[in-house]
Amino acid sequence: MRYLSTRALNADDAKPFCDILLEGLAADGGLYLPETYPQVSAETLEQWRELLATEGYAALAARVIGLFIDDIPADDLARLTAAAYTGPKFSDPQIVPVSRIGAGPLWLGHLSNGPTAAFKDMAMQLLGELMEYELSRRGSWMTIVGATSGDTGSSAEYALRGRDGIAVVMLTPAGRMTPFQQAQMFSLSDPNIVNVAVEGVFDDCQDLVKAVHTDAAFKATYHLGAVNSINWARLVAQVVYYFCCWLRVTDGPGQEISFAVPTGNFGDICAGHIARAMGLPIRRLILATNENDVLDEFFRTGVYRPRGPEQTWATSSPSMDISKASNFERFIADLYGRDGARVRELFGAVAGGGFFDISGTPEFEAVRTGYGFVSGSSTHADRVATIGRLWREHGILIDPHTADGVKVAEQYVADEPVVVLETALPVKFAETITEAIGEPPPTPERFAHIEEGPRRVVDLPNDVDALKQLIVGTVESLPSLVR
Repeated sequence: MRYLSTRALNADDAKPFCDILLEGLAADGGLYLPETYPQVSAETLEQWRELLATEGYAALAARVIGLFIDDIPADDLARLTAAAYTGPKFSDPQIVPVSRIGAGPLWLGHLSNGPTAAFKDMAMQLLGELMEYELSRRGSWMTIVGATSGDTGSSAEYALRGRDGIAVVMLTPAGRMTPFQQAQMFSLSDPNIVNVAVEGVFDDCQDLVKAVHTDAAFKATYHLGAVNSINWARLVAQVVYYFCCWLRVTDGPGQEISFAVPTGNFGDICAGHIARAMGLPIRRLILATNENDVLDEFFRTGVYRPRGPEQTWATSSPSMDISKASNFERFIADLYGRDGARVRELFGAVAGGGFFDISGTPEFEAVRTGYGFVSGSSTHADRVATIGRLWREHGILIDPHTADGVKVAEQYVADEPVVVLETALPVKFAETITEAIGEPPPTPERFAHIEEGPRRVVDLPNDVDALKQLIVGTVESLPSLVR
C-alpha cells in the first residue's frame, strides 16, 4: 500500500505509510491518499463482528488499519492499537459504545470517552503511539506544528505529552475557544508542549501551519510533522469507528445505515467517505455545519467558496468555526479520479482568494448519486432547542456540535438507522448547555478544578516568520531532541 499526494502528477512519487506518517502535508501542498482503497467483503464484515464482540475495539482497529499499512509488522500494529485503545485512557470499556435516541431511527455513536472528552482522542491516541514507534525505529525526532479550533489541540497534546523525541507547537485562535477548552491545553506544564494564541481565526492558524510545512528547507531542518487531519494516519484511525458503529447497530450482512457528522474541516466525514468506498454499507453521509456553512453551500450548490476571517463567525459550536476545509481536497481528488492536475487547478484558485464552481458537471451530480452526500446547517437557536428537547424527552445530554448533527439528521430521517457521531462531552460547553437546560452540565471527576490552575500560552501575531522563530526557539530549548 503506497500513497500519493492529491496534487501528484507522477505515480512514481508514491510513498509508504511510515514516510507520510512523519511527513504530514505533501511537499506540493497536497494531502496524501492511498493509491487505491482496500475492499472489504460482507464475509469479512461478519468476521469483524465476531472479532469486535470477543476481542474489542483495539483488535478491530488493528484489522481495519492494517489494510492500509504494510511497513509495520501486524504484531507491532496490534500492540500499538492495544496501547491506544485501553481502559485507563477511555472511560468506557467498549471504547465506542452506541445508544439509541428514544425509539426512533436516530442513534448516537459515543466518541468522547477518551482523555480529553472529544472525538479527536480516537485518532490522536493512536497517532501518538505510531509516531513514537516510528521515530524510535529511525532514531529520529520531530517537531509537531498544528492548529486547533477547539479539540484537536488538547487531544494531540494529551497524546504526545512527555513522549521521547517529540515537541509540539500548537496554534489556537486567540479568544475563540471555550474556557474549558483553553484550560485543557494551557494548563499543561510539560516542557515539550508549547501553546500559541494567534491573532486571528482558526483558518489563519491553519494557513500558518501550511506555510511552514510547505517551506521544504525549514521543514527538513526542524523535522516538522503534523497532527491535524491533514495527516493521513489520523484519518485512517477515524475510519475504524464507522465500521464499529455499523457492527454495533446492525445484526446481519448488507444492512444499510446512514451517518450524520458535524464537521468544519471535513476530516471526520471524509473518514466516512473512505469507509463507504471500502464497501461498508452506508446509504448516506449527512454533513452538518453551523453558521459557517461553506461545506453545506458546496453540497447544495456545487460552489466551494472559502471565506475570510471577517466572515468566519464565532459560534456556540466553536470547533466548527472553519471556512477553509483542508480535508475537502481529499474528496475532490476522489471525485475527479485522482486527477492531480485538476485538483491543483481547483485549489490553486482557492489559494488565490477565489472559489470554484462545479455545478452542472457530471462530477457534481455524482456527489449525491455516487457518493451519498447530503447536507444541512444549524444555528445557535437550533442547538439550544435540540439540546433542551433531547434532555427533556429522553434524558440525553449532548454538546452543541452533536446538536448540529442531530438537527440536520432529522431533516433526512427515512427508513434506515442514522448514527449521529458525537463530537465532545457537554462539560466542554457549559455556557450553551446552561442556556439549553437551565443548569450547567455535570463535570466528570477527572476534569474537576481544571479551569482553576495556572496557564502557559504564548501570544503570536499572524506572521509566518514569527512562527518560525518560535519553532526554532522551542527546538533549541529541548535537549531531549536529537539535533
